[in-house]
Amino acid sequence: MSRAAATSGDVLRLIREDGVQTRADLARLTGLSRPVIGQRVAELIDAGLVVELPGVSSGGRPAARLEFNGAGGTVLVASLGHTHGHLAVCDLSGSILRQEPVRIGAGIESAIDLWKRMDPGQVRGVGIALPGPAHEDERVVKAVRDVFPVPVHIDNDVNVMALGEHRVRNDVSDLLFVKASTGIGAGVISGGRLQRGAYGGAGEIGHIPVPDGLLCGCGTVGCVETVAGGAALLAQLGGRAGDLPELAALARAGDLEAVAVLREAGRRIGEVVAAAVNILNPAVVVLGGDLSGKNLIAGVRETVYQRAAAMATRRLRIEPSVLGDDAGLLGCATMILDHVLAPAAVDAAL
Repeated sequence: MSRAAATSGDVLRLIREDGVQTRADLARLTGLSRPVIGQRVAELIDAGLVVELPGVSSGGRPAARLEFNGAGGTVLVASLGHTHGHLAVCDLSGSILRQEPVRIGAGIESAIDLWKRMDPGQVRGVGIALPGPAHEDERVVKAVRDVFPVPVHIDNDVNVMALGEHRVRNDVSDLLFVKASTGIGAGVISGGRLQRGAYGGAGEIGHIPVPDGLLCGCGTVGCVETVAGGAALLAQLGGRAGDLPELAALARAGDLEAVAVLREAGRRIGEVVAAAVNILNPAVVVLGGDLSGKNLIAGVRETVYQRAAAMATRRLRIEPSVLGDDAGLLGCATMILDHVLAPAAVDAAL
């Protein structure tokens, strides 16, 4: 690292991400003098981002130990779907401190009021996941910033779920997250980074045509959502389930019709996932969303292993989400923390 690059934000990155613990190691890695390193560290301690702890003696005077201060503030996160969602307050390490369900349709103002009642402390940023194409909703951003004057970032709900699942699978650099719910979408992690595409449309696998697909709300005929999305599956059951959680509950109880519907939906989703596997060659495909029980996952596996190239599936794992509803919350925390704790953002805030 060059001297010009070694700002206080860079020093924080070394402490937070690389686990550098002493001033001596910081000076060695950055090329900065000990007095300048002392100044940088003092700024970070004053800002509440770093704490200094007694060192461990191995003979002689122990060097003080520097650690990132996860308790030095909070971020507010919201994972909102078409019908339901969750809010949370997280610390700067991304751990959930408090969370609450939220009713969709009540508006962002109800979410803001709930965040305020959750006693968030020193808020440093807000991350929000919304269904649909990735975008910055200016009305939502303005409403939140009027109450919490901090950075606010919005992304597609499936993208942030992919971030959350990748966070707990840190040994995997290439991951495809597929959400099967009211809609069908995917989040793509490649080379350890979320891929949004040139215009934010990466992962729109729900609108890939399949045989026997119908007219879709997007205006295209044949989208896989029209035969394997939530509305299509509820229609196939002829009103026996009022919503997707009821459909999933029927299948868990062993209802043969519900099991068959979900298994076939998995096969149809597997058709487009197989194509994505051939293109992206992920190490793992993660299935999440209201419909991602064992029956749908079995259908996806059946088709993907039959249709995708042998080289792409030889070591491919197809697994359920390990985070469930928390995937979106932890992904939102990862998203906003990557912004507010980036070196440039830290330097601007000091």
